[in-house]
Amino acid sequence: MKDEASMFKVLGDPIRLRLSILLAIHGEICVCRLADALDEPQFKISRHLGIMRAAGMVEARRDGTWMYYKLAVPKNRLQECLQKCFRDCLLNHKTVAADTERMEKASCPT
Repeated sequence: MKDEASMFKVLGDPIRLRLSILLAIHGEICVCRLADALDEPQFKISRHLGIMRAAGMVEARRDGTWMYYKLAVPKNRLQECLQKCFRDCLLNHKTVAADTERMEKASCPT
């Protein structure tokens, strides 16, 4: 149960939860688009993504100067169910809808 509790601690932060939902819905996203989506500075989003990466929840890749993030492949049934829930259950949540709208207006690469 330690691994599950650790995962929920990471998701217990509203910013990290919103990032997880956006990544579950939209797939791989540039950190600059995530920053625009959450209307937060890039350094803050990068710090949260770093915490998620250390927990094994996200994977990153560099393309030139840009960093792209995506959810890691689920390691167990719980992670698989959570990612599905993020995609299906929270797609129309008002906060997620507003985040998605801001992200679609972002001027950085897709």
